[in-house]
Amino acid sequence: MHLAESTEIQAGTATTNFRVVDDTGRRWFAKVYRGQLQRERAAIELAEFARLGGVPVPEVRRTLDGELIDERAPMSLWEFVDGETAEGGISGARWSTVGTALGRLHRRLAEHPAAAPALRAAVGVRDIGRATRDFDQLIAKFRARESLSPFEEWACEAAEERRALLQRAGAILASLPELTVQVIHGDLASPNLLMRGDEVAAVIDFQPPRPRFTSWEIARIGCDPRTVLLGDEWIDGLAELLVAYRDEQPDARVDDLVSTVAVGCAYTLGSTFPLAEPPDAVTPSLELYARARHDTALRMLERLTDVHDRLRDRLSAGG
Repeated sequence: MHLAESTEIQAGTATTNFRVVDDTGRRWFAKVYRGQLQRERAAIELAEFARLGGVPVPEVRRTLDGELIDERAPMSLWEFVDGETAEGGISGARWSTVGTALGRLHRRLAEHPAAAPALRAAVGVRDIGRATRDFDQLIAKFRARESLSPFEEWACEAAEERRALLQRAGAILASLPELTVQVIHGDLASPNLLMRGDEVAAVIDFQPPRPRFTSWEIARIGCDPRTVLLGDEWIDGLAELLVAYRDEQPDARVDDLVSTVAVGCAYTLGSTFPLAEPPDAVTPSLELYARARHDTALRMLERLTDVHDRLRDRLSAGG
């Protein structure tokens, strides 16, 4: 490939990204890595595995030697996909199309040789003991400082509020049945879902193959703060997503699907991200996300029983 034009794209945290145009006018997406190449290579291999199963994943272009990553840069090169991220939230017809894409993704990744699907106790979603220690350390760190920025003052209050809810989060997880664990995408948040209109254009930025709870991954996209805070429409919308998911993944268990909100709520309550980020890493957009994530966790907690019952009724009725 002969380079004609290159423009940096202000997106991504672990990579530096570029839109590249070759001398034929074809566009590409280049990712220059700063992390461990072995880990990045495993993530690309998982993306390729998903793509071969019909999941909308951009095609990676190998080097002349057949490698996924050119270690001299180091970088990988992908087909460029037109679309916008789902960071504006999911609404309308997107609920069903996202559910279909997610169901297809999980159906394919259930076949990955790294780990077969299995049932695990839901308490494994979040280590509440470790979360308690993390919050105690974070709160102590805030209180030890002579002065705090406005964001840090809020972050300390949010940490104290979440710390007080950790026992409740643990009880929520303990009340759930065993849930499915399998290889999943690993980071399926709205920035990693490209939309073209109401259709899913591409699923991007996979993590290395690792078995995790499918309910957790569904919650990451279906209960994304950018969606939940749009209004209560997310409850019926999530039901639409789950019905479409099950249509595409017939092996999906009702327990996994109806537990989505409980899992997402408990996991978020026990997370110190991004409250614990160093001050110089807290951009205005990250601050907005921190506040939205906190408010979303509390909103899910408030509506948990109602939403759980509505999802079970909808799925038990067969969609």
